Amino acid sequence: MDNYFNNTSLIRLLLKWKYHLVVIFVVAILLGAIFSGPAFITPLYKSEAIAYPANINAYSDESETEQMLQVIQSQDIVDSVVNKFKLMEHYEIDPEYAYWRTALMRAYHENVKIGKTMYEAISIIVFDKDPQIAADMADAILYFYNLKIAELHRSKRREVIQMYDGQLIAKRALIDSLKEQLKDLGTTYGLIDYSVQSQEIMRGYLKTFDGSDARAVNNAGVNELKENIQQLGGKLLTTVEMLQHESRTYVDIKVDYEQELRFYNSNLTYSNVISKPYPSDKKAYPVRWIIVALAGVGSLLIAILVIFAIENKKKLTDYSSAA
Repeated sequence: MDNYFNNTSLIRLLLKWKYHLVVIFVVAILLGAIFSGPAFITPLYKSEAIAYPANINAYSDESETEQMLQVIQSQDIVDSVVNKFKLMEHYEIDPEYAYWRTALMRAYHENVKIGKTMYEAISIIVFDKDPQIAADMADAILYFYNLKIAELHRSKRREVIQMYDGQLIAKRALIDSLKEQLKDLGTTYGLIDYSVQSQEIMRGYLKTFDGSDARAVNNAGVNELKENIQQLGGKLLTTVEMLQHESRTYVDIKVDYEQELRFYNSNLTYSNVISKPYPSDKKAYPVRWIIVALAGVGSLLIAILVIFAIENKKKLTDYSSAA
């Protein structure tokens, strides 16, 4: 029995069936061209946005790009895009279908591709039958990403601001209490400044005069002031020192509070867009020549295998008859 897979037999076989093969090849190409047309396959247009993260701090060991990728793929952003563009209707998904959400998510992730580039940027690629919607969806994903990060930052800063608010209220109450104590020491006991009044007491005991206004010191008043300083001088010093310390602490907290408040009220963006999405004027899918070529080559290979099977069966039949 001849070997049909050697070169001579293969060429003879192809020449024998050449008209059949030509017809099959032409028909396959025509069918590929027809079935790859817009009547059977909806053409899709591609729009791409490329952006770097900005104004964010990475968590744990991840990079800023990885954090941006994680957030931009979150369900909140997906739901926002789905609602904005009414993708249930746009993707023609029946709301009465039992697994409509699974079908919707499958369609979304088939048409929206998000990943990192080799330069650590984020690439957002959107395919859609409407080139304008493809560009708008890519732009909207970045918009909702900025909103999401802004809300995350605001929620944390809100907690910090509330903490600072509580600290400032407590510090103000303590400072007011210390001021009241100083006021009481001054109005009731005449204690205002420990060091200055101590010098005045010494002048009174030495029968000296105050050089600034040349007025004699009243000995009775000096004795009373001396008694008050002996009893309450320590409290005066402690209260003054505490008031100074609490005032400095209050100012430091107030500076941090105002900085957090400034960031809380700011309108920062969290992405630097390197390449903006735009409506494409040429479809990206399907690539008809590839489909046509695969249809022609595939049908030709299948036809050759079928011909081999037919010829081999015929040869085996003839061999059996001869035996």
